[in-house]
Amino acid sequence: MQPNTFTDNNFDLSDLIATNQFGSFFGVSQSAFDNVWKNLTDPAGNSVVYISMEIGADPDVFHPIKQKLMDLEKTDSKNKHIKSHIKKLFHGPEKIPCYGGGLGVLAGDTLKSYADCHIPVVAVSLLYRQGYFSQIVDSKLGQISQTVAWRPEETPSLYLLKDPNNPDQPLQIQIPFFNEYDHETIASAQVWMKMEVNHSLDFFIPELLLDFSLADNPTPIIDAAGKLYNSESSVIKATQRRMLGTGILPVLEALGITSQTLHLNEQHGVVVALQLIAEELLHELNHSDFTLASNEQIEKAAETVAKKLVFTIHTPVKAGHDRFNKSVYAGISHKSCRHILELLANDNESPHSYNFTTLAMRVNRTANSVSRLHRDVTHKQFPEFADKITAITNGVHHLTWISDARAELFDSFQELKNWRHDPGVLKNAAALKDNSRFRTYLLRAWEVDSAILIDYVNGMLLEHRNEMASTWIDPPNHYSNLIDNSNRLSPNVFTVGFARRFSTYKRADLIFDNTDTLCKIATNNNWPINFLFSGKAHPADEPGKSVIKLILDYQKELHDKSNGLINLIFIPNYDMYIAKMMVAGVHVWLNNPKRPLEASGTSGMKAALNGVPNLSIMDGWWVEGYHEGLTGWKFGHEGPVDEADLSESPDTLLYAEDSASFYQTLPAVLEEFYESKSKTAFLDKAIMNLCLNVPIFNTHRMAAEYLHKYDLKLPQAQQERMDDFAKLYNSNA
Repeated sequence: MQPNTFTDNNFDLSDLIATNQFGSFFGVSQSAFDNVWKNLTDPAGNSVVYISMEIGADPDVFHPIKQKLMDLEKTDSKNKHIKSHIKKLFHGPEKIPCYGGGLGVLAGDTLKSYADCHIPVVAVSLLYRQGYFSQIVDSKLGQISQTVAWRPEETPSLYLLKDPNNPDQPLQIQIPFFNEYDHETIASAQVWMKMEVNHSLDFFIPELLLDFSLADNPTPIIDAAGKLYNSESSVIKATQRRMLGTGILPVLEALGITSQTLHLNEQHGVVVALQLIAEELLHELNHSDFTLASNEQIEKAAETVAKKLVFTIHTPVKAGHDRFNKSVYAGISHKSCRHILELLANDNESPHSYNFTTLAMRVNRTANSVSRLHRDVTHKQFPEFADKITAITNGVHHLTWISDARAELFDSFQELKNWRHDPGVLKNAAALKDNSRFRTYLLRAWEVDSAILIDYVNGMLLEHRNEMASTWIDPPNHYSNLIDNSNRLSPNVFTVGFARRFSTYKRADLIFDNTDTLCKIATNNNWPINFLFSGKAHPADEPGKSVIKLILDYQKELHDKSNGLINLIFIPNYDMYIAKMMVAGVHVWLNNPKRPLEASGTSGMKAALNGVPNLSIMDGWWVEGYHEGLTGWKFGHEGPVDEADLSESPDTLLYAEDSASFYQTLPAVLEEFYESKSKTAFLDKAIMNLCLNVPIFNTHRMAAEYLHKYDLKLPQAQQERMDDFAKLYNSNA
């Protein structure tokens, strides 16, 4: 590992300027920048390309450069160049809306840990000029999707790379696309780079974002380039995947990056495998008409390419697997490409479609699921590949998701020294379980975070009510009609958090299946409850949007039936900033998908990293994080995987059974919360989360497990550090 090139005593803002043939960058020293670039362009290829359709890396939840300048009160400069960078840091946009949910946030967290651990990795994704979508919620209409407008040119740590041969112009790559007649059209993409700088400011991961929103591009390309997961048509959806997959090799070549391992974070970019297979066939055949290639030649080429690819599958849900009708794909691809797909992407369930998850499963040297239970489900779904499918349980980036109040607490106890560099240190929290000072300060930190969250919600409710007179939006929350200076939500009330993508299998409305029973639990014991819900449904997911509308419709009923003891609040436009407040400020985190359809579920991990107990179905990560009740509560069906029904049909979602189990569990949770002012049982579970779950469910440990898949050669001291992280947990034990 390279030492930091400056200390607080000799810190100078010019130390954070670095340049190369592709531009000028702010955030690390020249020597640190050169070290990263040298590793990525080394002829040995000892580095990794991480490929993801989305990357969640909003600067408002983790921005170590900005934080460093604030800590040192270096918020201005007489140097015009440095001043422009500082202006971006403190006044530029704080969102990069190129993510839609957990997959993208996981990608961002993974890359942050790679930066912290100095792993030679470069990421490739797309830049979406219209982002995902901005969510407006109306009490009568439900979710309304609004196009996002953001300004990448003004966003900190985001740079438009320059053409080395013409520095006044942006770097562009050219990519061929084909129509149904095999006529070639060239599309261009300019290349942005997000610098994912680590907390020590001595390393970074380049995130290369391909921007196809150029005026000279064909209309179908521009249409596909605007919005993440644009599903207005199957052609746009398929074109978007091709833009990612076919852009990878050209951008690596343009930058001189030599990585020999490519990691597919889901199958969205798997077209890169077709590109690599085509290269192998070209060498074998000495011509580019691959329709003349035999099955044996294609399979041999695929075996060679597979040695370069690592594949992570993230979902057992069929809707999460890309399938494209062959007639659709015929309109956007060359016949040689389709000849390869016929052999490698065949779909037994749908013979008229290409299955890109099957393609990714076939062409890799190793594949993994994202939890132990998900591994077993994936074996059931893809039995022909079961021998090579292992588990690497997801984690989250501890420096992003642990709140400032909790971080300050951890900094103040010697037993937790160095926790920022090594999340495994939190195992020492076990020695503090009976430390009255630690328990008192932990409770105070929790109360601070609860107050921050509830203050935000109260302000939002008032704002929505005031906006009602000037907009056509009906406030999404019934409580906006009730709130005033003397009637606000209290942070001392037991608060349940639920926030995630609104897909039907996640069953956001499960616990309201019997409102009479739920309200009696509150009224019979005078136990007030705040339910805080947030999340988006994909604009094309009508069932998911209907669940959001159901949540809104339950609000008045719950409030009235419980005599005001139960308040259900929906927080619109869920993003990483809202998530960070919620996972630290609630008293319990709720997750109730249909088992076993939740592959992992990282939002609950973020709560656990703050000590917040989970109340969850035994699905995804919670099977590993439950620890026989030491860290939270379980409820619902626990049937074996080999007998599991993987359908999302409404009549298979087990609403009655699992909601009844929730109503049986909830009274014990509430009693433990309200039994004493010192919150004894909750603090016990909070501390056990710190010592049992933080060392497991972090992306440093996850990075160490992936490192074994990558087969990189690292300096001895760095390898020993990663080995120590790997010892924290074995996902396949």
